[in-house]
Amino acid sequence: MYSESTPLSKVLGKREATKFRTARDITTVGDLLGYWPRRYQSPESNLAAATIGSYIVAVAEVKSATTRTMKARRGRMLQAVITDGTKDLEITFFSAHGHEGKLLPGTRALFAGKVSSFNNRLQLAHPGYSLLSDLDRGERRDLIPIYRAVGNLHTWTVTECVRMVLDLLDETPEAIPEQVLDRRDLMDRTSALRGIHTPESMKEVAAARRRMSYEEAFVLQVALAQRRARQSQESTLARVPRPGGLLDAFDARLPFELTSGQRDVGETLAAEMARDVPMHRLLQGEVGSGKTVVALRAMLTAVDSGGQAALLAPTEVLAAQHHRSITAMLGDLAEGGMLGGSEIGTRVTLLTGSMPTASRRKALLDIASGDAGIVIGTHALIQEHVSFQDLALVVVDEQHRFGVEQRDALRGKATHPPHVLVMTATPIPRTVAMTVFGDMETSTLSELPAGRAPITTHVVPEDRPGWLQRTWERVAEEVAQGRQAYVVCPRIGDDDEPDADTEIFDADPSRGVVADGDDGDDGDDGGPDDPTEEEAPPPRPLASVHRVHADLVANPALAGLRVEILHGRLAAEEKDAVMREFAAGDIDVLVSTTVIEVGVDVPNASIMVVMDADCFGVSQLHQLRGRVGRGGLPGLCLLVHPGVGEAPHERLDAVAATTDGFELSRIDLRQRREGDILGSSQHGVRSQLQFLHVLEDEELIEAAREDALEVVSEDADLSGHPRLAALVAARVDAEQAAYLERG
Repeated sequence: MYSESTPLSKVLGKREATKFRTARDITTVGDLLGYWPRRYQSPESNLAAATIGSYIVAVAEVKSATTRTMKARRGRMLQAVITDGTKDLEITFFSAHGHEGKLLPGTRALFAGKVSSFNNRLQLAHPGYSLLSDLDRGERRDLIPIYRAVGNLHTWTVTECVRMVLDLLDETPEAIPEQVLDRRDLMDRTSALRGIHTPESMKEVAAARRRMSYEEAFVLQVALAQRRARQSQESTLARVPRPGGLLDAFDARLPFELTSGQRDVGETLAAEMARDVPMHRLLQGEVGSGKTVVALRAMLTAVDSGGQAALLAPTEVLAAQHHRSITAMLGDLAEGGMLGGSEIGTRVTLLTGSMPTASRRKALLDIASGDAGIVIGTHALIQEHVSFQDLALVVVDEQHRFGVEQRDALRGKATHPPHVLVMTATPIPRTVAMTVFGDMETSTLSELPAGRAPITTHVVPEDRPGWLQRTWERVAEEVAQGRQAYVVCPRIGDDDEPDADTEIFDADPSRGVVADGDDGDDGDDGGPDDPTEEEAPPPRPLASVHRVHADLVANPALAGLRVEILHGRLAAEEKDAVMREFAAGDIDVLVSTTVIEVGVDVPNASIMVVMDADCFGVSQLHQLRGRVGRGGLPGLCLLVHPGVGEAPHERLDAVAATTDGFELSRIDLRQRREGDILGSSQHGVRSQLQFLHVLEDEELIEAAREDALEVVSEDADLSGHPRLAALVAARVDAEQAAYLERG
């Protein structure tokens, strides 16, 4: 008998073991048992799905079979007709050897192959097949599992290998405590494996999947519960603003009134920072809801208390934008120790990876000495040589761009555990918040500040005569009224490489645009002739910054306009100079990648054109259009897509139909994979979640959270649950590995 750690080569033949290793990196019994069926085939299935070019897997009976000598070459060929009782299909083998004795009239088998045409008749040329008597070993099976291709092994070969392993497997170690299995009416792990790989009914499959879904949720929640338990044991310095300090001075100068939501969240942050237990809070808010002001007030609280605050931004453009806006909001309060600066002021320092050596050296000195009360930067902040005098508060902007490890790397630079505030402009459903940010409390800003103008969005199909040219004329009309425009492209140049700061996702892989973090392997059924993994249509050319810029400069409608470019490969000085010119109104049209997606605030920008908009996700499009309509001017967003031969783009219509970010987030998340929802930056590789549906399994996640808290409260280090401890450790290791890869 074997365990899950047994090398596959000890159980299977050398040929099969090598195929699994080279094609799918499956090397152990456990790896193979974790190679789940994609779907299940019923013996009552029919041949109706057979169309030219399609790949079918079907159960059928041999109706007739004949062999004849070939004229053009030596040997004999076999021609047969298979039927499911409603439709017939021809099959052909150009070598009858090995087949004519098996495919006799009356024989039932599982056939698979690519459908072609000969003499105007559909056929399967040299299909793979397995006799049902061989596949089921004489047992009555209502379901036949169908697996993804493993090299040139057919799906039933995978089935045979899995069944061989299951027959020789000892009981598998259990991760879920027995009392939890009983309480939640879950089958044990060994039964679940058999229910998934060798089921007799879909009811059995559903029960097995429910058990495996629960295990995934339970492991996640235990890891988060352990993290919360460790955090609750930490002690830190209470951070309270001094009367008459920076916070009071800033509030007195605010040229606008805070929304009720901003005030409420501010009071919550102040109360938590005043405790001697570190704050860990997620602040989610609608695009333009004023999260930055809330975060700045918390940062001023940290500085007032004698400490420092660090704001971690995902891109240099956003970091520079934060530096400019915060410095502007503070005025002389950001010029502490400088001529003309406030006596109670501090300094706001920017640190990025591409800064000139002299500027970088000065920034590092200001940070280490404590002269810089507020430090804004990119990943450069977490480098080893960055040292803070007294880091009191860590603010992480656009948390979905960072991993837990990166957050912790910055926390580790504090003398005392710092308070932590993470922000996202992508509204998060409750189940996702419980799963991804389960170690944090959550606050939400949904109210928009006064002065935000409505944004109108329209979808523009390029194939409609004159529509694209009318788009550029509309841009010229806005500029003629003294306003400015963004044009967003998914690529930088025609080399078809994405900008380092651009996250293209949620595109349709059938058009050749592979989603970010996707391995591109979404082939359906297993078999050497399966075309789904090898014959994807060529990708269409996507709009690039350089090509669109050249087109706009040459477009008569935009004659005389100042058109410039911005993308992540520009030097930091160039990016900063371009943004300063655009903010000052010296650039009319900015052609950019999504480096302007979040945080960029130019009140005079009133129109945005998004090229190849179907390549972006719903939430990202909503984020992008949030860059216009910020200065009291009505905003206009035009979503351009090819149109020709394309299916209707429901998500583009959804974006055009509403500006409710919370509604759009639900639409977006329903269309995305679980790995996308959780994010590789949050939990390592996306393949770790195979069964759990975060948006649908709320009741299950709630139960797992409750059970995880109970287990961790009784056994914090899981010494009494070795299998569970191993799975939790594997998840943490995956996070660390993902963090190191991003380095």
